[in-house]
Amino acid sequence: MTQNVTLRVESTLLRDARVLAAQRGTSLSRMMAEQLESLVGRASAYEAAKRRALARLETAPDLGWTPPASRGELHDR
Repeated sequence: MTQNVTLRVESTLLRDARVLAAQRGTSLSRMMAEQLESLVGRASAYEAAKRRALARLETAPDLGWTPPASRGELHDR
């Protein structure tokens, strides 16, 4: 099911977008829908990757690292 959307953009942007759509052989509506699909897909993929990475961190082995007690200890050589 599709729905109509009202969008307000500058007239020069609209003109350029119409030209770009024509050059790509598609409609402005289809071009915008594809861009929205891509944007939402990338955001979803990022969130899924973030969840997987955080889950791996929860099960990662403890490497026994402890932060230095002081700045001086950090720079001791």
